[in-house]
Amino acid sequence: MITKETEDAVLLYIDETHIRSYHVLRSTWSEVGRQKQVPMFGHHVHASRFGAVNIHDGETVLHQTTAANAATFLDFLRMLKERDPDRLIVLVLDHARIHHANMVKEFLQEEGPCFHFLSLPPYSPQLNPIERLWKWLKDTVIANVFHKDRNDIIQAITRFVNYIHERPEEVLQRLGCAG
Repeated sequence: MITKETEDAVLLYIDETHIRSYHVLRSTWSEVGRQKQVPMFGHHVHASRFGAVNIHDGETVLHQTTAANAATFLDFLRMLKERDPDRLIVLVLDHARIHHANMVKEFLQEEGPCFHFLSLPPYSPQLNPIERLWKWLKDTVIANVFHKDRNDIIQAITRFVNYIHERPEEVLQRLGCAG
């Protein structure tokens, strides 16, 4: 098992998420007798992201996409390889179908040994630190907030991404990976 990075390898926890406009009302403070209200409209929009987090240094890689499927997952893998072309990229991931699709298997055979997948046990999102990043993202971007359209959601996500890229130590603390 790889426990820390070397110059030849990088360990990343990965997953995908969807940020939906109709998402969530969460507990919040408000004046006594004045319930918090969040406007809504009759249609739903979403933005999808693939993400990777390095639990050793707090670096994140977030990739916007139109959908989460095998083809867009391959785009994400290509992006990761472009970032670290000369390193073994060890990916810890769940059992989502898109991670094991035939086109992904073919890609991995063509690419040779530059990727190594470590699968988490089924139904164990608590073992993947990026799930805590997704919760933080959703708590920040959509909880108790009205977004008028997809572009508005994407702008809010971009602000969040810029924030976490500047604060890898806070990322590690939020994920429970700081010492």
